[in-house]
Amino acid sequence: MFKTSSPTTTLINFLIGLTILTMTTFLIAVIISFNSALSSAAIKSILSKVNMDSVLVELIRSEVHALPPSENLPSLTELSLDLLINIKPKDVRTFLGNEIPGLALYHTEIAVAGQGTNITNLPIESPPPQFHLLEETDEPEDNKKDEDNRSKNKNKTVFIYHSHSWEAYKPLLKNSAQTSSNNEKANVIAVGETLKNKLEDKGIGVEHSKKNVSQALTSRNWNYYQSYALSRETVQEAMGNNDKLKFFIDIHRDAQPKKVTTAVINQKRYAKLFFVVGKEYKNYEKNRAFAEKLHAEIEKKYPGISRGVFVKGKSEGDGVYNQDLTEHALLIEFGGVDNDMTELSNSAEALADVFSEYYWGESGI
Repeated sequence: MFKTSSPTTTLINFLIGLTILTMTTFLIAVIISFNSALSSAAIKSILSKVNMDSVLVELIRSEVHALPPSENLPSLTELSLDLLINIKPKDVRTFLGNEIPGLALYHTEIAVAGQGTNITNLPIESPPPQFHLLEETDEPEDNKKDEDNRSKNKNKTVFIYHSHSWEAYKPLLKNSAQTSSNNEKANVIAVGETLKNKLEDKGIGVEHSKKNVSQALTSRNWNYYQSYALSRETVQEAMGNNDKLKFFIDIHRDAQPKKVTTAVINQKRYAKLFFVVGKEYKNYEKNRAFAEKLHAEIEKKYPGISRGVFVKGKSEGDGVYNQDLTEHALLIEFGGVDNDMTELSNSAEALADVFSEYYWGESGI
């Protein structure tokens, strides 16, 4: 004779079934999250936390119990959270970074902080401009050109270019409400030309690309996010045409206001600089060391001019910035939207001063 299940047993069975269903749903969600998280950037981020020597020692220790445990291995919980949902238990920013608009900005790693640099004043990227509106260029208020006699060194070893050539400065534009322009006397191309002249004053041969990137992108039906693919072609073409090129400088400008991007040193005003290093390629540490070296040297002579060295991965931008093509690549942000040509020129002179000392000294050129 069969026994009828009691109401209590039925309730327990229901709860067990509900629990199994909930856990199954959770596991499916985890698998989906796991698959979406397995980007190259995520994997590299995880592997960067793991010292492979420590892993080997840990494997040996599992068999030879007399060995002490490794202290360099991150916990399984830490690795799991980072890989599956991009949360780092030791970094509170990651708990809200994907939920609060704009907070993801603060994932940028400050490799070396300059004076006053902290999480509240990290670099800001200007929003992508509407390229068709940039065709009508603006005349700058100050169009004076330095006509000094400069070195005509035919040995070109430095290449200056601009992945975002439209990034402009308000004081150089008649319409100060704008922050983008194709006028090469009002945007970062003007800074590149100034730096070129300052370096040539030091006897360094420089090649400067003034390519109008917005027009080049438009002609191919490419968008803003393909800027670095376009500038990569520019760099590779330059390298192919001149095997003496050793240093590559991509000049940008920040969108932070003047109080963040301006320094006063010995009663002289400078547009602050900062160095960006991508980390999504092999041996990126060499370019990072190069940027950190220049940061340290320029801070010695012009304390407060550098906002520091920032390291970015795929989640914060391009993550490579064409720096995988050479061991002496720089991405430098010159000032911000509110800096004027005097401040920018002073900074170009300071950078040329320090760069030339490195060039003629340690670089072995």
